Amino acid sequence: MYSTLWGSVIAFGLSYIVMLAGWLVSKRALSDREKSSPFECGFDPVKSARLPFSLRFFLLAIIFLIFDVEIVLLFPILGSMASFYSLSLVLGVFMFLVILVMGLFHEWNEGSLDWSQ
Repeated sequence: MYSTLWGSVIAFGLSYIVMLAGWLVSKRALSDREKSSPFECGFDPVKSARLPFSLRFFLLAIIFLIFDVEIVLLFPILGSMASFYSLSLVLGVFMFLVILVMGLFHEWNEGSLDWSQ
């Protein structure tokens, strides 16, 4: 009973000491607005947050996420092909890749992958 009490006291004291040391070591410069504001890639943190952003950047990010998830779905299939090889598995992977490539060509023809325009 006393060992759990002393263990709790030691844990609380140690966490308090670490928190106090972190507070003493950190020096925040409140006078510099740019350093104290959060950094967002492509946005000026000092101006208004309600400025419009590039829709092409948003579409490219969504396309990246979609193709990234599809690549993640391919890894378990490739791992299972090493131990279990069947015709239905090969046809399923082939159809999945055909749909993936067709989607890529559709995005390419639509112009969503052209960053410069």
